[in-house]
Amino acid sequence: QVQLVESGGGSVQAGGSLTLSCVASGYTESVNCMGWFRQAPGKEREGVAFIHDSGRHTEYADSVKGRFTVSRDIGNNMMSLQMNSLAPEDTAMYYCAAVWRYGAKCPSAKADYAWWGQGTQVTVSS
Repeated sequence: QVQLVESGGGSVQAGGSLTLSCVASGYTESVNCMGWFRQAPGKEREGVAFIHDSGRHTEYADSVKGRFTVSRDIGNNMMSLQMNSLAPEDTAMYYCAAVWRYGAKCPSAKADYAWWGQGTQVTVSS
């Protein structure tokens, strides 16, 4: 069992920045892929960014490329998401997810992730 706790959400104006963090606890040896998903009201949960423990694979949704950066601190069982140039369309609940996956590439589909955090709200005003 793995527990995930997100933090760092908040309200910012368009163009601002936020950094989200996710701390994993429990049987973290069963995790080698972590990702960020987000869900806006009335919309499907979508993948935002993913990172493999090896550091050799990161992947981003087209909508956040060049603005968001995902990073991993394995020693502290933490994943972060630096979000710059935020826009109102980035407003959503952001969720941390984790899974063990054979190979060096992390999945991007929400159905492939085994553990989830409770989410942290990000609100961007224009």
